[in-house]
Amino acid sequence: AGHHGRRIPAVTIVDAPRFGYRGFMLDVSRHFRDKEFVERQLDLMARYKLNRFHWHLTDGAGWRIEIRKYPALTDIAAWHPYPDWEGWNFGGKRYCHRDDPAAAGGYYTQDDIREVVEYARALHIEVIPEIEFPAHSDAVFIGYPELCCTGKPYTTGEFCVGNEQVYTFMEDVLTEVMELFPSKYIHIGGDEARKVAWATCPKCQALIERERLDGIQGLQPYMIARIQDFLASKGRVMVGWDEILHNELHSETLVMSYRGQKGAIEAANRGNYAVMTPGEV
Repeated sequence: AGHHGRRIPAVTIVDAPRFGYRGFMLDVSRHFRDKEFVERQLDLMARYKLNRFHWHLTDGAGWRIEIRKYPALTDIAAWHPYPDWEGWNFGGKRYCHRDDPAAAGGYYTQDDIREVVEYARALHIEVIPEIEFPAHSDAVFIGYPELCCTGKPYTTGEFCVGNEQVYTFMEDVLTEVMELFPSKYIHIGGDEARKVAWATCPKCQALIERERLDGIQGLQPYMIARIQDFLASKGRVMVGWDEILHNELHSETLVMSYRGQKGAIEAANRGNYAVMTPGEV
């Protein structure tokens, strides 16, 4: 300004971001943070021109979103008798009722979610929820043990892919999620299934036989395919971690490459969108 006095020279600034997807993920399953904390993160994201908030709402450590049809998800699966994730992870991985004096954790009501989504929208940030299937779901089976292969809590983290009730649950939950999140993208996890319970489960074995799947390796892709089709039928697009490359993917489906960069390269070569989220340093 010194050179030009108080005048501003006539210039045209042409500016555009290098990447259309500029993302930030918050894992509130393992480390729950309240709504105000989330809104502060959104303020910071806007300052740095980040435009996708990936909200990791469910995992083994806790279920963080109110689902009206399944109240035990937030009455029990959102609470544990340990002060923090480390205590839960190394102390027996148990859950407790919200009224237990030792209960720590929490969840977002549907009104909380609506408020955060609107807060983000005003900052030009799209909120992409992540709801985990078929693994990382230990918390679900505390209140709904019939949805896992053994029918007992604390025995597995995987849904029973051969049980039709699981797909009712999946559709019910994702329907409520889609009511709350206008984002085109819905993240369904799709990673790290241990497959142990599937190996001895009569329902899973019957499904393998009936659908001529590739043994227990075929179970995760089977469930992912049903989720992908369900979301597409509602006009939404599935996002998943790079294990979803085991599937035939719809052209719009988005792959997040976390096991290095090779998943993103494969996805791009197959004509799919990819987001780099590699975990190695």
